[in-house]
Amino acid sequence: MLRILSFPFVLAWLCSLPAFAAEPPAPPVDRNPQGAPAQGWIGVEPTPYGPMLIQQASPPPYRDYQMNRILTPEEKKRWRQTMMPMMANMAQMDPRETMNYFTVKYKAKPGVSFDEVVESMMLRANQVNLKHVGSNLMWKDFQTVLGDNNAPRVEVFSFCDIAIGRELLKIIPEMVVFLPCRIAVMEDADKNIWVMMMDWDVTALQLVGNQKGIPEELRKDAITIREKMENVMRAGANGEL
Repeated sequence: MLRILSFPFVLAWLCSLPAFAAEPPAPPVDRNPQGAPAQGWIGVEPTPYGPMLIQQASPPPYRDYQMNRILTPEEKKRWRQTMMPMMANMAQMDPRETMNYFTVKYKAKPGVSFDEVVESMMLRANQVNLKHVGSNLMWKDFQTVLGDNNAPRVEVFSFCDIAIGRELLKIIPEMVVFLPCRIAVMEDADKNIWVMMMDWDVTALQLVGNQKGIPEELRKDAITIREKMENVMRAGANGEL
């Protein structure tokens, strides 16, 4: 469901937070179905460091499925020009290591075959109420389209919790671009089998005190999905048929 939280999304989320503060968590946002005053979820806490980036426009009054404004190409360009130098200075590392920080992965137990990993995942997904909504057998395209018969086997599976997905879209409709959630099963250069997904641990936002750009109900739903996805991954890696 949440292709939560892709590399650009994580950067956008982190860089939109004003500045780190050590205050207790703020109370949950009171969502008024009749329309709340236009206000953001980010609490401003002045610090000597100041904000890295500041929201440029007030959000619309809250309604379920209320779409946010359209950002102009110029706004996005200015945002990238401001963000990228900061990120380049804060994170000077190999691109492979960078992506490794945004990945959670489990190595399949010795003796567990690729097909057993997939079968175990599907069984566990059904048990935790995650619907399998699609598969991408990438390695098949490597062979038939590119003529590459030496590439390792890699398949990507999409899952969704319909009820939680609906609630997430009520709060932030733009999150539909990150749906559904995906889990990849892949062989490495040594034929080891890995189960992987994007690491979208929203509990990390607790590190920024009351600067939580996320309502409490959305936080709980995201944590629930994360737990279900990791449950499915561990079942696959362990071959728990």
